[in-house]
Amino acid sequence: MSETPDVPSPSPGTAFTPEPDVRTLDPRSLRGLAHPLRMRLLVALRHYGPATASQLAERLGESSGATSYHLRQLANHGFVADDPERGKGRERWWKAEDKGVMVDNALYHDPNPEVRGALSTFIHETASIHGQELSTWLATTHDWPEVWTTKADLSDFTLRLTPELLAELDGRVHDLINSYRDRAASEGDESVAQVRIHLHAFPQKRFDTPDA
Repeated sequence: MSETPDVPSPSPGTAFTPEPDVRTLDPRSLRGLAHPLRMRLLVALRHYGPATASQLAERLGESSGATSYHLRQLANHGFVADDPERGKGRERWWKAEDKGVMVDNALYHDPNPEVRGALSTFIHETASIHGQELSTWLATTHDWPEVWTTKADLSDFTLRLTPELLAELDGRVHDLINSYRDRAASEGDESVAQVRIHLHAFPQKRFDTPDA
């Protein structure tokens, strides 16, 4: 699958219509992004907007030296750039350059072990970020109005599908999600909040009970 506007999310190819400003990763850009801190820096810039290396360091619990270095590496690969509207003081302000990323299907079969290793890091870090976001929500539900705690969802489903049907389902879900992107903003409702939607879809081996 692809993207969200905030968190890079991988998937081996579906037929959904991608959102504009979503970047497709190639071997070089994948290796430039596939680092836990770089991915979290990019997520933070997408979630909260432009920031300095010091601000990001405080938010992520890292040193400003580490965030500065990895922001420069992200910039070398075109994931972040200077924010000219804010960078007027001594500190450099950074902004995300795109809304999300997609994984080229060819990366799953790349002969270069470094590329496959980077893809593995990318996928596992994405899953880790999803888990942390969910844990944060569960730990802070008491801070939200009751209407949000009753509308949020934590569901799972088990279906019998072929790979083709899974791709079809995944694509339709993505298209449905994309159709909601601008609805709340256009309605001007003060109760609007940033909502994270995670989609995990994968096959699972069956462990049938053996005959007695």
